[in-house]
Amino acid sequence: MPTPYLPESGNSPHLPKNLTSFFIHFLKPHRTSCLSLIGLSLVIGIMMSAHPYALKLLIDTAMHHHRQDFGLAIVWPAMTYIGSTVMIGALWRLHEWVVLSFVPVLKRDIQAQMFGYAQGHSCRYFQDHFAGSLANKISDMARGVANILLTITDDWLLSFFGIFVAVGILYTVAPMFAWMLGIWALVFVGVVYQLSKQGQGLSMVYSQARSTVFGRLVDSLGNAINVRIFARGSEEVHRLRQDNADVIKKEKAFLTYALKTKIFQNISFTVLVLMMITLLTRAYMADQITPGDFALVLTLCARMVDHLHSVAKEFLRFSEDIGTCRQALDIVIQPHDIVDQPGAMPLVVQKGKIIFDQVVFGYQSTSLLFDHLSLEISPGQKVGLVGFSGGGKTSFVHLLMRFFDPQSGQILIDGQVIHQVRQASLREAIAMIPQDTSLFHRSLLENIRYGRTDATDEEVQEAAKQAHCHEFIQTLPAGYESLVGERGIKLSGGQRQRIAIARAILKNAPILILDEATSSLDSVTESLIQNSLRILMQGRTTIVIAHRLSTLSEMDRLLLFDQGRIVGDGTHAMLLQTSLHYATIWQTQANGFL
Repeated sequence: MPTPYLPESGNSPHLPKNLTSFFIHFLKPHRTSCLSLIGLSLVIGIMMSAHPYALKLLIDTAMHHHRQDFGLAIVWPAMTYIGSTVMIGALWRLHEWVVLSFVPVLKRDIQAQMFGYAQGHSCRYFQDHFAGSLANKISDMARGVANILLTITDDWLLSFFGIFVAVGILYTVAPMFAWMLGIWALVFVGVVYQLSKQGQGLSMVYSQARSTVFGRLVDSLGNAINVRIFARGSEEVHRLRQDNADVIKKEKAFLTYALKTKIFQNISFTVLVLMMITLLTRAYMADQITPGDFALVLTLCARMVDHLHSVAKEFLRFSEDIGTCRQALDIVIQPHDIVDQPGAMPLVVQKGKIIFDQVVFGYQSTSLLFDHLSLEISPGQKVGLVGFSGGGKTSFVHLLMRFFDPQSGQILIDGQVIHQVRQASLREAIAMIPQDTSLFHRSLLENIRYGRTDATDEEVQEAAKQAHCHEFIQTLPAGYESLVGERGIKLSGGQRQRIAIARAILKNAPILILDEATSSLDSVTESLIQNSLRILMQGRTTIVIAHRLSTLSEMDRLLLFDQGRIVGDGTHAMLLQTSLHYATIWQTQANGFL
């Protein structure tokens, strides 16, 4: 079995970006099943092509024996024909059993590892890609690999084995027909193969356009509330039509290619059948072949047409699957921006001292936000981050969580450089309550327990009580088993925020980050929550982002950010006296303008 991909664990397996290497990576654990499929395809192909020979024996026996002794003479040819029919059916059922025994597992492994690999991408990557499009790519890849495998084993190998045997049998009966059929088959397959190369490129372009539309469709549905708020339903439909125009253009190009390929196939098959019937008629009239030979050649010809039609048809699907898989690999299997160093050790937090040492960072290399930022936060200190939007407060927190890496400089926690420790251990040591709380479409119990997956139901309920969400949960028909909807849409903003606080309380991490953690709460609930947060902050290094300065009155220290620089550092009272910038913000809020 392939090693499961564990995001942020430092146990990341290499997922090849080359499609052939990707196949080998996932098929290697199933080599026995793959060899069984190849072997069964070989045997079935041989038997299906040899099957008409039993029909020839039946016909020739019927033509060369009188009615009196026909009953005895027909026994063995009939048993051969019936036995081969039964054997072919049994082999197909065995083939299907092998397929169902491992193909679902193969698809599961591909989805799990690709999903895990995608989870290892940085925030920057997810900002650049639609979530719906990524999910579609992962699903396409699992389905595409299975389709390609079954196309090769069920159609191509079986057909090629069958064609080879058919030509061999024909050669023993009528060499001229064998040569003609063999040469025709080689030319046909060569032309179809060349046509398929064009199909792969068209399929990749079509797959990309289709995934883009899928991602935008998910994006629009995910913002259904905004669509209604602004009455933009018709505009969204119009936008979808515009997006689909490109998809239609690329789909038509691919289908036109498919149509041309099918026309070539039909003409080729018609020419082959006409040619064979004409030559067979002449040979039979010249007494060069028996009625059984006549039937054998026609039957094998029809069987080869079926085989080659299957090969050609699967070339079209194969081209589409190859294009889809390559496009999925190009999108998902990109190098990770943020990775654990080889041999990285887990972070051990004993005090919670945080140091930013000459940190240089910018979302774009041409524009820096932090230029050699240096800062020290003492263990257990409660620090508030203030300043106008865009000043760098959230970026400061994201760097500490290692959602992004600085261009230079380093960040340390208790003397340990965070890019030298395991990412999972870093984030386990930090509990963060974001301003925009997003929940999973799962039960409330599962959403709160996400903070610590081994917590008991009683511990989950205790955290909910401290966050003052136990009360509203109790009023729901299903209580803690209530589903919250996509991103928690069934709950109000304040209810979602209380769930996030409960989750952080349950996590019980040594470092706490609050990003406007009470902004969606009413005044009464905020007052109650503040008491819980005071308890939660005790003994923990705490960083609080808040636009309402009144919520920072109990902080040990305030950091005033302005365009990536810390322009003020002190208590509320100190900054009022020493910082005109801070005094301006305070006065603006006091006057009710902010």
